[in-house]
Amino acid sequence: MTGIHDLGLFVLAGLLLNLTPGPDLAYIAARGASGGVRAGVAAALGITAGCVVHTLAAAAGLSVLLATSAAAFTVVKWCGAAYLLYAGIRLVASSVRPPHEAVTGALLGPAAAAKIFREAFVINVLNPKVALFFLAFLPQFIEADAPSKALAFIALGCVFNFNSLFVNMPVAWLSAQAGRRMRTHAQAARWLSGAVGGLFVLLAARLATLERS
Repeated sequence: MTGIHDLGLFVLAGLLLNLTPGPDLAYIAARGASGGVRAGVAAALGITAGCVVHTLAAAAGLSVLLATSAAAFTVVKWCGAAYLLYAGIRLVASSVRPPHEAVTGALLGPAAAAKIFREAFVINVLNPKVALFFLAFLPQFIEADAPSKALAFIALGCVFNFNSLFVNMPVAWLSAQAGRRMRTHAQAARWLSGAVGGLFVLLAARLATLERS
């Protein structure tokens, strides 16, 4: 592949990095457990779509802005943290309402899958650390004299994002199986909704404390 070297090593490293527990895997697992395979897959695809945006942004040089501008990094970071916090509080609130008012069931169904996809997409796009990761990791596998570094960057990003599905999809399925029995009981479903909301709040706190270095 023109302009790219050590592609096999890149694929292996990418798979290992995708296996490393982090906010993306936690989000996919939480959605799969609370909403089933459809919800988990929607979350995985939303995360992947977000990574595509980061790939294109890095190829266009936009990620350099996050790497060099403390103000830009802070704005994006706080937007992502606020979105996660909002989603978490909403789920926690639904878990403490009376059973007939709980909205846990709203996580299911085709409409919910589209909503989860959008939520996963926004959460990933508003995580500046993902942008910095692509900016730091992908150039290591691009030749110095590559005829088009931007195209090589995009090609590597596509390979990385495709390979991530081999990790994220099984996580979605396994978490859905683990959460299936819990979802058949109203009380357990409400508890799970609260746990997912609590996870989002923790992820918001973690994102809010991130630094550029």
